[in-house]
Amino acid sequence: MDSRGERTSVRVTIYNQPYTLGVAGEPGEVEALAHTVDNLMMSIAQRAGNVDATKVAVLASLQLADQVRGLEQELEQLRDLKQRVDAKSREFAVLLDGALE
Repeated sequence: MDSRGERTSVRVTIYNQPYTLGVAGEPGEVEALAHTVDNLMMSIAQRAGNVDATKVAVLASLQLADQVRGLEQELEQLRDLKQRVDAKSREFAVLLDGALE
């Protein structure tokens, strides 16, 4: 979200609690994120049984943090792969230049 633009108020509901958020970007994006968090928390609550909202929120946070860590690891692997591909491309370019001379 871009903090430089005008802010718009967006009302969302997460785990049966209404929130009004100031959004600088696209309100629909925040609504979609809130919907995702709401679905995750509802799913956790159904599986966990009789636990309070704070525990559900902590479990949801842990699950989201695990997903972020997995994506960060995957991104790092892709960066490594890109570096290897770039190095091979340079090698092939040198070989091609040599063959064309």
